Amino acid sequence: MGNMSRIIDFFAGGGKQEKIAVLDQTNMHYGPLKQQLKAIDKDIQLVQTEKSESILRQEVLSGKYKGYLVLSLDASRMPKATYKAPDLADTGITDSLEQALQAVKGSMVAAELKLSPSQLAQLNSPVSFKSVNLKTKAKSEEELAQARGLVYILLFAIYFAVIFYASAVGMEVATEKASRVMEILISSVSPVQQMFAKILGGALLGLTQMAVLLAAAYFSIKQNLDNLTGGFFDVFGFSDIKASTIAYAVVFFVLGYLLYATLAALLGSLVSRIEDAQQMMMPMTFLVMIGFFLAMAGLGNPSAGYITVLSYVPFFTPMLMFLRVGMLDFPVWVGISGAAVLVVMIILMAAAGARIYRGGVLLYGKSNSLKNIKKALQMSKED
Repeated sequence: MGNMSRIIDFFAGGGKQEKIAVLDQTNMHYGPLKQQLKAIDKDIQLVQTEKSESILRQEVLSGKYKGYLVLSLDASRMPKATYKAPDLADTGITDSLEQALQAVKGSMVAAELKLSPSQLAQLNSPVSFKSVNLKTKAKSEEELAQARGLVYILLFAIYFAVIFYASAVGMEVATEKASRVMEILISSVSPVQQMFAKILGGALLGLTQMAVLLAAAYFSIKQNLDNLTGGFFDVFGFSDIKASTIAYAVVFFVLGYLLYATLAALLGSLVSRIEDAQQMMMPMTFLVMIGFFLAMAGLGNPSAGYITVLSYVPFFTPMLMFLRVGMLDFPVWVGISGAAVLVVMIILMAAAGARIYRGGVLLYGKSNSLKNIKKALQMSKED
């Protein structure tokens, strides 16, 4: 993604010019249009012609031109154009031609109104608008944009990693039960040890892969920072990556994974067929998705009341609390409070999950989440 601009240029032919034939029925707009287009898109070359449309059509179909443009006047004596090509999928060409023609029309209107070039430039110049934060330690608009880009990327990383690694734990448990390998394993290692070994092993795997991916992304973005401007990157900047934001991402990734992996392990232990595992873990997947969509909605306003409240709901904390501490200037205790909520919930989930898992790994038959949880607790007491 960091090298996407270079990849697009490579496959696009590296600035290859596209020839567009122009049939100017007005005999006055070709010159101004060509001049305006030079400032907008240098990869489009206009070629004036007086050939008929039938001949131009054949030349376009034969590949001599990308397409041809017919210039004429509308009822108000203003320029209008019709672009014809065998393939209109390249919207960049039509957008550039339309912008150039719009500039020509603007110049004509200015001439009729007897506006000077300086007056026209003043009319088209953007309004000056600046936002200033009254709090001295609060982030400015530029700093928020820089933080937003990194938080946006890391939210995706947390979302997919939690779903992938946590679900993998549940699927692994279901697979071992379906293949009857579980019966051999519990004769050597206790079910609770198995559960925590799977969870911690998945956490180490996830951290290793995340570290590699984020390091590659960091160096790629740094190398291409000059190309990451305009459009998307005006809203999501990457020029200032703070170590504290990366640290928060790691903390909430690990805690979020531990929470959901514990839930996935106990849910996976309740099914005896792999086919039932996905259905059993569907509520967990929905919780992760809801937290992610709330975080995406909060990117534009991370200080919103609902974001603040829901960031302390344990199943939403990994993403919503990270959103808040990553984009806003909060004291360290705010991030610690979110982490503390997760730690308490993980301990409670681990205690309950260990009991359910101990009985669930020996539970076979038709899967019904509520009944199976009750049976698993009963079997763990007997054990």
